[in-house]
Amino acid sequence: MTTTPDVSELISRIQYTPRTESGPRRARSLMIQGTSSDVGKSMVVAGLCRAYTRRGLVVRPFKAQNMSNNAAVASDSDLPPGPNGERPRGEIGRAQAMQARACKAAPSIHMNPVLLKPQTDIGSQVVLRGRVLGNCPARIYHHMRQRLIPAVVDSFERMAAEADLMLVEGAGSGAEVYLRSSDITNMRFAEAADLPVVFLSDIDRGGTMAALVGSYVLLNEGDRARVVGYLINKFRGDFSLFEPGCRTITEQTGWPFLGVLRWFPGADRLPAEDSLALERAAAASRGRIKIAVPRLARVANFDDLDPLVAEPDIDLQWIQPGSPIPANIDVIVLPGSKTTRSELDLMRREGWDIDILAHVRRGGRVVGLCAGFQMLGRVVRDPMGIEGAPGETQGLGLLDLETEISGDKRLVDVDAFDQRSGCRVRGYEMHMGRTTGAGLEKPWLLLDDGSGKLQPEGAVSANGRVTGGYLHGIFGGDEFRSAWLTEIGAEAAGLAFEQRVEEALEALADHCEQNLDLDALLKLAR
Repeated sequence: MTTTPDVSELISRIQYTPRTESGPRRARSLMIQGTSSDVGKSMVVAGLCRAYTRRGLVVRPFKAQNMSNNAAVASDSDLPPGPNGERPRGEIGRAQAMQARACKAAPSIHMNPVLLKPQTDIGSQVVLRGRVLGNCPARIYHHMRQRLIPAVVDSFERMAAEADLMLVEGAGSGAEVYLRSSDITNMRFAEAADLPVVFLSDIDRGGTMAALVGSYVLLNEGDRARVVGYLINKFRGDFSLFEPGCRTITEQTGWPFLGVLRWFPGADRLPAEDSLALERAAAASRGRIKIAVPRLARVANFDDLDPLVAEPDIDLQWIQPGSPIPANIDVIVLPGSKTTRSELDLMRREGWDIDILAHVRRGGRVVGLCAGFQMLGRVVRDPMGIEGAPGETQGLGLLDLETEISGDKRLVDVDAFDQRSGCRVRGYEMHMGRTTGAGLEKPWLLLDDGSGKLQPEGAVSANGRVTGGYLHGIFGGDEFRSAWLTEIGAEAAGLAFEQRVEEALEALADHCEQNLDLDALLKLAR
C-alpha cells in the first residue's frame, strides 16, 4: 500500500501564507450547491462566469475542495519568483481552470485551494494551495480536513478582494449532513464565508422533487435559511408539465424556484471535469482513422484528447477493461495517470500489453503522454513509495528509457517545437517522475525555456512509430495537430480548437442569459 504519513505529520505540513491586507470584502458572492454529483454545477458556474463577465463585472470562480485527476497548472502567489523571475506554478482542478477562462482571468491556486487526486479506491494525493501535501487515506483525510478551513477561507478572501462577484461551486451533494462537522466545501464553508446558497438539481436523471425536498429535510435550520432558492438543470421537453412539481417543492421547502436551464447541446465542446465524460467522448467519434485509448483506472488529464475527438476524420475509442484493443486500430494513445506502475499491472491483467506489442509489430503507431510516456520505457521505479508500494515495475520496453518517481513535482507551462514538423506547440508539464536513458537522444520536442537554448523533451523510436513525452495539451495546437494527422493518414479539418472552446463558452453564457433571470440571481448575491 502507499506510504502514508500519520495524521499529526500531515497536519504539521499544512503551511500557507495568509494575506496581510485587511478591510471589507469587495465581492458579492453566490454559491451553487448540488443535490448530487454530476448535476452540472461546474458547467452552470462556467456559464454564469462568462455571462456576468460580459456584463462588465470582475468575476472569479471558487471551489474549496475538488476531487479529480484532471488538473491544470495555475499561478502560485504564495511562493516568491524564481531566480530568473519565472512565476511559481501550482495545480488546481480542470473545472476551475475552465471557469477562470470563462472569467477571462488567469487560473490561480486560490480558486481551488484543496485538490484531491485519487490514487486508490480509498485514498488520494492531497494538494493544498497548488502543492502536494501528501498521500492520505480517506479515513485520515476525514479527520484532518477541518484543519484546512483557515487556508481555504484565506484563499476565498484573496479572490474576493479582487472581484466584484464570486461564484462558488460546492462538491457532490450539499446535504451530506453526516459530513457536516468536517465539511470544507458545502454548508460548513458557506457558513464560514457567509454565502447565500442556490441548490441545483438535474432533472434528466429523475428524482428532482425527492432530491430537493430531501435536501431540505436533512439540513439543519441554519443551513436551510442560507438557501435562497433552487434551479432545475438539463430539462428537455415541455416545462409546463413539471410546473406543478416546482410548486410542490416550494410548498415543502419554502425555497423559491429561480428558473430552469434547458439541455445545453454544446456541453461536449468544453473540457470535462472527471472520467464520467469518457463515454461521451467515445459516442462523439465518427471518423475513418481509428485511435484506441485504454481506459486506465486512474486516468488523468484525459482532456488532452478532446482536440482529436473534435476532428471529423478521427474515431477515438476508449477501450474499457474486459475488452481487447482491436486489431484494426491505426494509433494507440496511452494517456496520463496518477499511478503509473499500477496501470502497467492493469494493462497486463487485461492483456493490453500483448495487444500493444502486436500493434507495433504490425506497423502501428503508439503515443504516450506523461504517465503513458513512462509506461513506454523499460522500467518504472518508485523507491519512496510515492504512488504505491515501494518497488519497480517492468514497462512495455518500446523506448530505451527508465523512470524513477521522485518527491518533487514538475509544474511548468511549456513552449516547444515539434522536431519532425517544426510546428510550435504549447502546453504544460505536471509529473513527479524523472526519465533517463538512451532513448532521449532522439527527442520528440525541443523546449524553449527562454534561455536561448532549446532543451530536448520526450523520445521517438528509431522507426518513428513510437512517440512519448511529458507535454499535456499538445494536440490543442492547430498547426501541430494538422501535421500529426497528416502523418498518420488522417485528413485535418482545419479546426481552430481554442476558438471552438471560446465559442462554446459564449454559447453557454447565451444559454444562461436566455434561460435564467441573471438580474434576479445577481440580487441574491451578497
